[in-house]
Amino acid sequence: MAQMNNVTPLFKDMAKLEHDHRVACQECSLYRLCLPLGLHNKDLAQLDKIIKRSQSHKRGEALFTTEHAFKSLYVVRSGSFKTTISATNGREQVTGFYFPGEFIGLDALYQESYQSNAQALETSSVCELPFDSLQELGKDMPQLQVQLLSRLSKELSGDKSLMLLLGKKTADEKLATFLLSFSKRFSDRGFSATEFHLTMSRGDIANHLGLAVETVSRVFSRFQEEGLITILGKGIVLRDIAKIKGLCG
Repeated sequence: MAQMNNVTPLFKDMAKLEHDHRVACQECSLYRLCLPLGLHNKDLAQLDKIIKRSQSHKRGEALFTTEHAFKSLYVVRSGSFKTTISATNGREQVTGFYFPGEFIGLDALYQESYQSNAQALETSSVCELPFDSLQELGKDMPQLQVQLLSRLSKELSGDKSLMLLLGKKTADEKLATFLLSFSKRFSDRGFSATEFHLTMSRGDIANHLGLAVETVSRVFSRFQEEGLITILGKGIVLRDIAKIKGLCG
């Protein structure tokens, strides 16, 4: 049986971050993925002063909910999170998954209230950016505001892509697109593009894609039988990316 073997320097650095919450922006392995990109060292030093680096959040622990007052934006420092919203019938809809270097809470900016619930999928940590302090800092740092707008634009683009994914694709196309999306995101973070762990449950994946859990399991099994992927517990190995791309529609 194949083994997951994608330990990279970034992975090791992130493991270090899990235990050392004092690492400054300049020394962080996520530097190029996060808000400080393009800032000068002096500006980074100012940003460091307002950032609160959290202790670990255990699996299932809430980072924030719609009941919490909006005070901060968050950047995943290690681990992963999911966001959900509650429908009128009481059911939860999984709206997104977040990995190191990605912002959580940007959808709170317009109404100044959290629009979703964020929950750790594994032992995770975050960088907290108090929004009032971030606004004050942005007055003297135009580049900081540009970076924040860029992240907000990326979030909106992701929302549009999700709407297309849920409304126009078959089950095979949805799952293939989902896997390729994760492949790119892990690759951007210095991990293998073909071997990675899915920290969310099959139920979360099904909910996010608008499919039944049984359908997700069936498509995963068929993809494996066709030699497109290998499933190793929570691990996924993409065996034929070209064919998976061909399934995306």
